[in-house]
Amino acid sequence: MGSELEDLLKEVRIMKKLGLIINPIAGMGGSVGLKGTDNTAAEAFRRGAVPRAGDRAKAALSELLPVKEEILVYTCPGAMGGDTAEEMGFQTVLRPGTASAGAGMESDGASMDAGALPESLSATSAEDTRKLAEWLLSDQVDLILFAGGDGTARDVYQAVELSSPCVGIPAGVKIHSPVYAKNPRAAGRLALLWLSGKLSMTQEEEVLDIDEEQYRKEHINTRLYGYLRVPRERTLTQNKKAPSPLSDAAAMESIAYEAIRQMEPDTYYIIGAGTTTRGIMEVLGLKNTLIGVDLIRNKELVANDLGGKELLSYIKGKRAKMIVTITGGQGYLFGRGNQQLTPEVIREVGKENIIILATKTKLASLSGRPLLVDTYDEELNHSLCGYYKAISAYGEATVCKVAEE
Repeated sequence: MGSELEDLLKEVRIMKKLGLIINPIAGMGGSVGLKGTDNTAAEAFRRGAVPRAGDRAKAALSELLPVKEEILVYTCPGAMGGDTAEEMGFQTVLRPGTASAGAGMESDGASMDAGALPESLSATSAEDTRKLAEWLLSDQVDLILFAGGDGTARDVYQAVELSSPCVGIPAGVKIHSPVYAKNPRAAGRLALLWLSGKLSMTQEEEVLDIDEEQYRKEHINTRLYGYLRVPRERTLTQNKKAPSPLSDAAAMESIAYEAIRQMEPDTYYIIGAGTTTRGIMEVLGLKNTLIGVDLIRNKELVANDLGGKELLSYIKGKRAKMIVTITGGQGYLFGRGNQQLTPEVIREVGKENIIILATKTKLASLSGRPLLVDTYDEELNHSLCGYYKAISAYGEATVCKVAEE
């Protein structure tokens, strides 16, 4: 990155004001099979989930370390941003009148039961995100960088609307909104390009969210809340989530028959979330969790709706394969709505035992872009890159490239 980085460093001559918002419990419900964190943070913690949004924010901020002396980070004390920024050596301006203990420990758009969590994870409400965003706006920061999911984006929008450029660091379970970067480091690079003046144009991107209570009941209803201004660089931002078209029904059934035809005896098959993978369960006449992860063996159901630790307990040391599909419009294999497939589970299964299902329509909608992985483990992301054969019809496969961005 040598000369390119030097050029960027020359551009950052005056102190830039970066607003930082972290929803520290965003995404906690994913790995334990809760499909979100709205009103479930205490249960996620009880099941063994750990906060990861802070780590995602660190990965983004690491891209700004070469110019940290030229940046003032405006944020709240504590877990909502101050701890992370100060740990990484950034100069901070902390919002006055806010306490540091447990600051920002909110659910993704909703309050939670603080009594069921340790003191370090005491809760606030989504109102804290909105108040912080309003303060950042009043202090005229150059960019608002926020870590969370769709609920966090919604809260930021309610305070900011189109008044300030924003970049989302993906840290939630379901991330439909294209206001987010492809991964944390892409968010950091996008922030660096904006603060250095290499980017000067923004694009209005949709803020989308779903009702998580209905989502857990497998009723998916995505709603448009508004738009945020995002620095315009399509190679670094994700597309919005698109549903599977009804016209793909026959293609998905054909794919299901091919996947079943290839199944080996005495082998565990992890069936990932999604409508394409659901076809396998329907053809076999087995109960299915549309937005969860199921496990079968010898074409019989072993268990439904498993979290990462439960999956690992079944497959550890056993023959196992994983069947996954891609998110429509986005192309993610891992990291969007299927965090039950944890890095530990993926490593146990092995890259060579990952089976991809994708209709030709879904693949065509990517316009030649690679499939993406964002597993919360950068080393694993890198190891998963390469070429795979995706089952795209009965007796047919399409070669697909998998990349980190």
